Amino acid sequence: MSEPRSGLNYRKAKFLTSAPKLKLCPPDNGREVAFAGRSNAGKSSALNTLTGSKIARTSKTPGRTQLMNYFNIEDSIHLVDLPGYGYAKVPEAMKIEWQKHLDDYLTNRESLVGLVLLVDIRHPLKEFDRMMVQWSIESEMPLHILLTKSDKLKSGVAKQALNNLRRELSEYPQISMQLFSALKKAGVDQLAQRLDTWLLADDDELEELEEE
Repeated sequence: MSEPRSGLNYRKAKFLTSAPKLKLCPPDNGREVAFAGRSNAGKSSALNTLTGSKIARTSKTPGRTQLMNYFNIEDSIHLVDLPGYGYAKVPEAMKIEWQKHLDDYLTNRESLVGLVLLVDIRHPLKEFDRMMVQWSIESEMPLHILLTKSDKLKSGVAKQALNNLRRELSEYPQISMQLFSALKKAGVDQLAQRLDTWLLADDDELEELEEE
């Protein structure tokens, strides 16, 4: 039997608020990790698996998340579900508006200490995914990539996809990655441990992580 992990209890997550733009987000103190991904990457399913509840809305219609949804873990510690991109059937003007608010949030939110990018393992990095990777590199923000829906591939094929991505991004030590399956609940502990390193590190440790 494996040793029980210690760290934040993500099953205590509670919905806090939704915000359409940065200035309407909760007070900018404490720490938060944001989850981003294309509309079909399984972002809400991953959050629900991590927290053990249906805290994030899932839908057969991709792109339903149109606000920044805040979930409280402990005092001043939050997870943030960012709007999905890709297949959302919304007017182009609205997509541009989302992009503007996302850029504002990523650039100016002081509480943000890490970003989780969800990518469907069956598809290469798309334009939005590469945009987030590039933003992480330029801002030196720690990034953790979840290759979701890993159960859809045979184990060897999934591991090969992970290794290929590791090689592609090997020169950027602030970027980490793993396999994840919400359906099989695989990779949940690994994700929680990564979040803990960002949300529980003291200020000096966090600065070191950002400078790696």
